[in-house]
Amino acid sequence: MPNTTIGHPRDFTACEFATRAIRVGQDPDAATGATIVPVYQTATFTQTAVGEGKGFDYSRSVNPTRSALEAQLASLEGARFGAAFGSGMAACHGVTGLLKQGDHIVATRDIYGGTHRLLSGVLPRYGIETTYVDFTDLAAIRAAIKPNTKLLWIETPSNPLLILTDIRAVCKLRDEIIAKEKRELYVVADNTFATPYAQQPIALGCDLVVHSTTKYICGHSDVVGGVVITDNPEIHEQISYIQNSVGAVPGPWDAYLTLRGAKTLAVRMRQHEANAREIADFLVKREDVGEVYYPGLETHPQHALAKEQMSGFGGIVSFRVGGGAARAHEIAKRVQIFNLATSLGGVESLICSPPVMTHKPVPEADRIALGITDDLLRLSVGIESVGDLIADLEQAFDAASAHRLISPGSKA
Repeated sequence: MPNTTIGHPRDFTACEFATRAIRVGQDPDAATGATIVPVYQTATFTQTAVGEGKGFDYSRSVNPTRSALEAQLASLEGARFGAAFGSGMAACHGVTGLLKQGDHIVATRDIYGGTHRLLSGVLPRYGIETTYVDFTDLAAIRAAIKPNTKLLWIETPSNPLLILTDIRAVCKLRDEIIAKEKRELYVVADNTFATPYAQQPIALGCDLVVHSTTKYICGHSDVVGGVVITDNPEIHEQISYIQNSVGAVPGPWDAYLTLRGAKTLAVRMRQHEANAREIADFLVKREDVGEVYYPGLETHPQHALAKEQMSGFGGIVSFRVGGGAARAHEIAKRVQIFNLATSLGGVESLICSPPVMTHKPVPEADRIALGITDDLLRLSVGIESVGDLIADLEQAFDAASAHRLISPGSKA
């Protein structure tokens, strides 16, 4: 982004996360002194002479508001380069633009339904195949890698069962293969659930990070967007080329709203996590709830890994309801503060049925094999009063029991 700073350029790279969220890419505007990054609502930019301008020519290629967002988000991931896209899936597609016909992807089998649809429904049309494996099993990853494998796709914690991948171990495996075979092999991590506040995949060895900025980064459920972040200039050059060529970019207003939302990411994530911890504890104590999936619980099978590679456990809690699908759907229908909706990461709490909603694109047999069954509910815990949220869940459980779908006290 060209320097438009008043006075001397400012360097916030040594500052802590919350400071960088508010300051990186957001110096006062040189033209007017505006403290807040302006919304540059323009498609084109006037040049001073033929082929000469101020670093901007057409907003598909580069826009000052979007550039500020890209600088901010790259900094939050501890990287130098960001490329904003019009949605999280556009960002994922941008990463796959690094591939060519005949290339192969190894992806975690517990993956967001939209990503599964892209990898299994779209990319095969262009001769790019994907193998899904259990990314908690390093031997399984190694066995799935072929001579034409170019991308290892991590999603940690996973959607919706909050399964963790050991990022360092996967990156070490990549390094071993590159050293032995002298070929390109990239690791990409979908960091949407954890957010850069709680997890830094690039610092752990990943080549690229993707986010649906629709979720926690924006945080207010009013913008759809995505971003690809890397610290590798060659990779960034390729991603930027794809971004410009395809044109799936956010408009300046969407960039502005996302930029504004990300300023409060640190304070919001602290409250999301505090609320999620209390709700997870509440669910564990209920006799009519089966498994509760939350990395912050000591009973989570990968709790130790979560403490090692994450600085927080996030705001997503999934659980199984005693009484099966009918009761799960009844609870989802009867909550009053939680909204029954797809998506996550906003300040408001949401509840959803993953097999019917977020993971419907995944074939039914695959969903069942993964444990994404109709008794599963996923909570995106917001930042409302946690007492109100727990009371809302209690009344929904009680109302579902009164509906005679299960007697109170039955253990799942």
